Amino acid sequence: MAKQPHLLVEDGALADVALLPGDPGRVDRIADACDEATTVAQNREYKVVNATYEGRDLTICSTGIGCPSAAIAVEELHAVGVETVIRVGTTGALQSDIEIGDMVVATGAAKDEGTTERYEEDTIPAVPDYDVLSALVDGAEANGEDVHVGPVATDDAFYAETDEYVRAWEAAGLLAVEMEAAAIFSLARRKGMAAGAICTVDGNLVEGTQKGETDADELPEKAKNNVERAIRIALDAATTL
Repeated sequence: MAKQPHLLVEDGALADVALLPGDPGRVDRIADACDEATTVAQNREYKVVNATYEGRDLTICSTGIGCPSAAIAVEELHAVGVETVIRVGTTGALQSDIEIGDMVVATGAAKDEGTTERYEEDTIPAVPDYDVLSALVDGAEANGEDVHVGPVATDDAFYAETDEYVRAWEAAGLLAVEMEAAAIFSLARRKGMAAGAICTVDGNLVEGTQKGETDADELPEKAKNNVERAIRIALDAATTL
C-alpha cells in the first residue's frame, strides 16, 4: 500500500492507539516520557513517532492547528489501522473559576468550525468515546490530579473570538475553547474509531487573558508544567485501552 500523502506512513506501521498533540514539538515531549521512541515520519505540521510506555505500544502524531489539519490526521491514521486517538492539547478557559494550568477532559465539543459540516449536519453531536473519556478521568485520579470534566467549544478563528462569543459560550456552561476536538471526535465516530481529549488551560478568556500575552513564551510557566502532567495522564489512559 502506498504511503499516506500527508503523514507519510504505511498500513500497519503504527500502533492501534495514537496520542494527538497539536504542536509537533510536543510530540518529542510525549516521547521523552516514554520508555523508547522512534520517529516514523515528519512532513509539514505532522510528526509521527512510535513509542512504548509501560509495555504498551502507541503512536504520537501532531495535528497542527485547527480542524482541517486534524481531520487529515484522523483520516490517514484510520487508513493505516489506528483505532483510538487521544487529543493532548491546550485550551482557553471560558469559566472564571478555571485557572491557567488546570486540565479539562472534554465530554463533547460545540461545532463552531467549518470542517465537520463537510461531513455531516451540525445537529449531529461531536462527542468522545465513553471508554476513552473514562480512562482519562481515571488516569487523572490515579495521578492525584483534579480535572474539570465537561463540554468545550471548538472554534476555527482564534483572533475572531469576540466578547460576545465568549459571553455566549460562558453562559452555555462550556468549560473552554480549543481548535481541534470537534473534528477529532466527529471523524473518529464516523470511522468507527474511539476518541477522547485532555487539554491544559493556557489562558482564561472570561478573565481577559490569552496565551502569549504576559510571557515571553507561548505558554505560561504553570501551563507548561501541567502539560507534562496531562501527558502523563494521557499515557496512563492509553495503557488501559
